[in-house]
Amino acid sequence: MTAQHTIIPEHLRGDFPTRGNAFSRWVGRVGLRVLGGWRVEGELPRTRQAIIPVAPHTSNWDFFIGVFVMLALGLKLSYLGKHTIFRFPVNGLLRWLGGIPVDRRSAQGVVGEMVEQFKQRPELVLALSPEGTRKKVTEWKKGFLHIAKTTGVPVIPIALDFSRKVLEITPALLITGDIDAELERVKAAVAHAQGKNPQHA
Repeated sequence: MTAQHTIIPEHLRGDFPTRGNAFSRWVGRVGLRVLGGWRVEGELPRTRQAIIPVAPHTSNWDFFIGVFVMLALGLKLSYLGKHTIFRFPVNGLLRWLGGIPVDRRSAQGVVGEMVEQFKQRPELVLALSPEGTRKKVTEWKKGFLHIAKTTGVPVIPIALDFSRKVLEITPALLITGDIDAELERVKAAVAHAQGKNPQHA
């Protein structure tokens, strides 16, 4: 599967942010084997900024699969966390893993904070769960789409499919239209994937 490179805005084109070394990539590959032989399908587009919604999110194991994939591929990803958890002794580890502390009480809110982050950081790839929880929800959160529409960064939906033990990178999308309609596009890209606990999807 080849990602749609042509839709990436010119000012965002460039090498996908990377990090790590041979040892960290080895750790990632070993971790994926230990978790049952997970593999990655698809191709990341050449962009320096992006938002990556990963779904379905139905288990705590989703996080570990994501971390091992990040290490195995040598990717530099970020994720959001409540500012109160970024404290000693885990602060250093959380930030090393790409954590961005956010204060939901701030006047501009999380969406506003992340819009500013994308403006200030030339390389930023934000991975998140659009469901917001591993429990069953009736609707996905839309904040990431508002961020993508405001900043113009592409959204790269990733399907976490436990039925095949595949993390599938789907083609990138530009968010330019009605948010509800754009949410349906993102959902459609990952609808075929089965979570570890399908009853929570």
